[in-house]
Amino acid sequence: MKVAVHQGPYAELPDAVAASGADLVIAAEMITTGYHIGARSQELAEPADGPTAARMSALARETGVALAYGYPESDGARVHNSVQLIDAAGRRLANYRKTHLFGDLDRSWFAPGTEAVVQADLGGVRVGLLICYDVEFPELVRAHALAGTELLVVPTALMSPYELVADTLVPARAYESQLFVAYANRCDTEQELTYCGRSCVVAPTGEVLARAGGGVELISAEVTRDALLASREENTHLADRRPELYRALTGQGSTA
Repeated sequence: MKVAVHQGPYAELPDAVAASGADLVIAAEMITTGYHIGARSQELAEPADGPTAARMSALARETGVALAYGYPESDGARVHNSVQLIDAAGRRLANYRKTHLFGDLDRSWFAPGTEAVVQADLGGVRVGLLICYDVEFPELVRAHALAGTELLVVPTALMSPYELVADTLVPARAYESQLFVAYANRCDTEQELTYCGRSCVVAPTGEVLARAGGGVELISAEVTRDALLASREENTHLADRRPELYRALTGQGSTA
C-alpha cells in the first residue's frame, strides 16, 4: 500500500489526492474547519454521515484513493474531535473520536471518545486510528498493536515548540509497538499557535520512510506486511512482553 500525507490546507486536498498516486491519503486533525477555532467548532460540527463526509466520499470515488481526515463530529448535544476513514469506493469504514483531550484547546469544546481501538481493513492492511495527543500515550498505541493494527493513522495539529513529538516520540512508538505510523500534521498558524509540520511515515523498525519539512508538502511511502513481519521477527517486543508483571501498574490486566 502506498500511503501519502497531505501537509497543507483543506482547499488543496483534492489536488493533492489526485496527484498523490497513493492508495491512502491522510490529512490533518480538524482539517475541514481548523482546530484552534473555539466555539466555531461547535457551529461547524457535522454528523459522521454529514455533507463533508459526502464530499470526501465523492472525492475518494473520483480519484480512486482512500482518505482519512479530521473533522468536528456532532452526535446529539455532544461534539467530538474525530477522524474518519473512507475507502476508494467512497464507503465510510471507520470513525474514531479522540480519547485523550489536550488541555483547554480540546476540553473546552469536545467530549472525549470512549472507544480506544478503532480499526478497519483497507487494501489488505489493518488500519487503526488515533488523533494527535493520543499517540503520546504508549498504552494506547500498544493496545492497537495487540489488537492487530498494522498501520496506525494519526491526524494531528502539533504546534511549536513540540517538534520532539514528531521527530522522536512518533518513531519510538512505531518501534516499541512494531507497527507503521503515519503522522499527518498541519503547517499553518491559528491565533497564537504555529503548527510545525514535520509529518512523517515511520516503519516498525523506527526508520522514517518519509518526512515533511515545515511547509505545504505531500509525502508518501510504501507500507507492506512483509516489512512488518520481518521487523517483528527481528524486534521481538510484542512476543517478549510479560503482562503478569504489568497488571499492578495499569490496573487493567494484560493490555500494557
